[in-house]
Amino acid sequence: MSQFDANLRIERIHAYATSVPVKNGVTLGIGRAVKRDCVIVKVETAGGVTGWGEAHHGRCPGAIAHLINTTLSQLVVGMDAADVVGVWSRIYSRQLASHGMAGAAALAMSGIDLALWDIRGKSVGWPVYKLLGGSRSPIRAYAGGISLGFQPAEELVEEARALVAQGYRALKLRFGDTVRRDVERLEAVRKAFGDDIDIMVDANTGYSMDDVRLAMPALEANRVLWLEEPFPPHDHRNYREASQFGHVPLAAGENHFTRFEFNRVIEDGAIRVLQPDLSKTGGITEGVRIAAMASAYKLRIHPHTSASGLNMAASIHMLSAIDNGGFFEADVARENAFRDSLTNRPDRLDANGCVMVSDAPGLGIELDEAFLAAHPVIDGPAYV
Repeated sequence: MSQFDANLRIERIHAYATSVPVKNGVTLGIGRAVKRDCVIVKVETAGGVTGWGEAHHGRCPGAIAHLINTTLSQLVVGMDAADVVGVWSRIYSRQLASHGMAGAAALAMSGIDLALWDIRGKSVGWPVYKLLGGSRSPIRAYAGGISLGFQPAEELVEEARALVAQGYRALKLRFGDTVRRDVERLEAVRKAFGDDIDIMVDANTGYSMDDVRLAMPALEANRVLWLEEPFPPHDHRNYREASQFGHVPLAAGENHFTRFEFNRVIEDGAIRVLQPDLSKTGGITEGVRIAAMASAYKLRIHPHTSASGLNMAASIHMLSAIDNGGFFEADVARENAFRDSLTNRPDRLDANGCVMVSDAPGLGIELDEAFLAAHPVIDGPAYV
């Protein structure tokens, strides 16, 4: 190995499971939010370069962190941190592709992968988007995250009004209550803002086939850009049939893992809006592979956002580097200490409702390790 490679030898990997309680949780199709969870991954090299990544918690943050600390770390320590494809392939062949660990291993390896890209950028003084061949240009953002949930229509309009005042020109509303109440909220927001904003809706897997059939005329009448995750990700037949109910495209992808699952999604042709989460699907390494596949089918990538600035920054870097990038999902939740206190924010909005990628080396994110020590994992479900 060259001296440069020796300095980039992976010396240590540690995952931190962390939680914060939520006081006034939003109610969505998956329940009322009572806490937020996060798994932060720290990778250290022999030469002293440290990278940070975020693995999605999978609603069991302690287990995902434990998988990283006790199994994946042993597979990866000693490898070259610059060899992101080699690290990815080793974890895939030894863990993800066997023993029924596909979902958990994909979440865990995603955090390691983000940290390795952070190291690659820091080691050469380049931001990740430049390593990926991208350039700086404005990226449209929509107001999403754990927000705009089930509440009286007039209260929802006021929440939306505050976001529009901040500069957002696109909002994602939560569906999955009842079709009647979902449509009432949608119509109220559309009436309040006219055609000045774009609207998406997310059912959080809470709809039936009959619900989609019943809601589709209202979605079309109110010019909704997409209906997100009406069904669980494995319900391929439902997606195929529901895609014929109207002209509003179906969206999914945040709960699909790796390019292998996206290959079927793309070939089925039912889901036309793709939303991989870089903290779930295999990190940046796998995200750009998924984007390349989608590009061949003229499909855009609108990444799903996880909790902290690490995932947000990774999404913005990838969107700046692919030829089929779509919206950035901004987490506009009232309460998110991972966004506001654990890391700096990469998602500052300009006057046109856009975000711009950072030129700082790596992911461009600073992290408060004291926060991790002060916020240990809280057992139990995040939504009730």
